[in-house]
Amino acid sequence: MAETMIPKATAKRLPLYYRYLNFLANSGTTKISSTELSEAVKVDSATIRRDFSYFGALGKRGYGYDVMDLLKFFKKILNQDRLTNVALVGVGNLGHALLNYNFRQANNIRISAGFDVNPDIAGTIQSGVPIYPMSDLADQLRQQQIEIVILTVPTDAAQGITDDLVKAGIKGIMNFTPLRISVPGYVRVQNVDLATELQTLIYFLDHYGPTLKDTDEDE
Repeated sequence: MAETMIPKATAKRLPLYYRYLNFLANSGTTKISSTELSEAVKVDSATIRRDFSYFGALGKRGYGYDVMDLLKFFKKILNQDRLTNVALVGVGNLGHALLNYNFRQANNIRISAGFDVNPDIAGTIQSGVPIYPMSDLADQLRQQQIEIVILTVPTDAAQGITDDLVKAGIKGIMNFTPLRISVPGYVRVQNVDLATELQTLIYFLDHYGPTLKDTDEDE
């Protein structure tokens, strides 16, 4: 299948669909309609049909979607059959929480290395993950063939460390710092600002109440 550029909002929903399809398959369900899927994942059926349409004919009119066929398709699209090792840079309070979590609900993602400037942490194993000093950053990323990093460092250190990550060959950064880091065009950054997300939620609750549908469609 030719590579298809899909909207960012659609890409964010694909793992949600995949998780629920896994649940359906494990419960013995063989087919599902877009309406039934909509009720389960809380995404309107028109959006689901539009999301699926980017990948061709995934269902049949009057029949719905074959659960196993969809599951196999999204498993391939999301690379669920391939383990991806990621690194955590910055093992503070948030970093420790991420190490404890370590994507246990995902079978294909694992934090395999951590890095920190604190000599009391570097050289130890935290939540089963080895923590290296920052001086080992480039060498370990290359040796372990890690291309994706979670960044949870202080804001004033974020850009400098990002520059080092780019030099080490990193292709993707999940940025938990408030700073909007600068990277070359071939590096993708996913910004996760918990304070901003919470403030946005508070704003919508104050102005529209709890029944407003999520309209964050990057399409």
